Amino acid sequence: MKKMLFIYNPKSGKGLIRNSLAAIVEEFSREFEVTIYATGAAKDGERITEQRAEDFDVVVCSGGDGTLDEIITGLMRSGIHRPVGYIPSGSTNDFANSLGIPKQMEQAAKVIVHGEAFTCDLGKFNQDYFVYVAAFGLFTDVSYQTSQDMKNMLGHAAYLLEAMKRMGTWKSNHLSIHSEEFSEEGEFVFGMITNSNSVGGIKGVPWQNVELNDGYFEVMLVRTPQSLADWQEIITAVIMKDTSSNRIVMFKSRKLEIRAEKPVAWTLDGENGGEHTEVTVENLPHTLDILVSARQQS
Repeated sequence: MKKMLFIYNPKSGKGLIRNSLAAIVEEFSREFEVTIYATGAAKDGERITEQRAEDFDVVVCSGGDGTLDEIITGLMRSGIHRPVGYIPSGSTNDFANSLGIPKQMEQAAKVIVHGEAFTCDLGKFNQDYFVYVAAFGLFTDVSYQTSQDMKNMLGHAAYLLEAMKRMGTWKSNHLSIHSEEFSEEGEFVFGMITNSNSVGGIKGVPWQNVELNDGYFEVMLVRTPQSLADWQEIITAVIMKDTSSNRIVMFKSRKLEIRAEKPVAWTLDGENGGEHTEVTVENLPHTLDILVSARQQS
């Protein structure tokens, strides 16, 4: 019988996995010998995966996108290639939405047992990794600065409350950005490098019909507004997906190099990515095998 490493975050979302855990493990046990770990602190999933992945045929996690990020980072650091199963239980679950993974946990478990591996791209951020988004600037720290208890109680409203506390505290970043597709030195208030059909729970931001295995990131940069009218133009352009605004830059790229005069805080898959003055972001094509339904694969 094949072996499965199942890592879950008991606090993710509203801790609802506790209600489904027995049914999930029963489903897995039909095909796998299952070893279970519950995370108790940040980076637990990464550490366990890096240390134990070699002993298993498949690695499965349940939690939010940050938990998935930990498991895949652990796999990359281990040098071991294994298919990954994902049972989303976070507040947003952008990457699961992009892959068509069911929101109902027991259904997601069935997909892992009966589904097929879909090979998609992965992001490399200096010596770190991210699954679907690396971002800097306005409000990008909201997800990891919002307490897990607050997320559990209020869901998406918790992110909104945390964002409101930061209104008026944004700052401009003087950056030098270089890629084959776009190069500029100037002032930017926000940027995100993505491989997802959904960011922050909003589908089609910044792009629609994204291919998760085309070897390219979708990039959106927002130049620092100089007036209230600029802000209005930016908000309207994002909502309407209008690429004609000169306040917003959108392009696809395999690789970007970003240099900053002062350290810039980044978020990777909604988690703290640290502060950096020099960043190289590279697409690693066809690197991650993630289990999806055969119907979704086709």
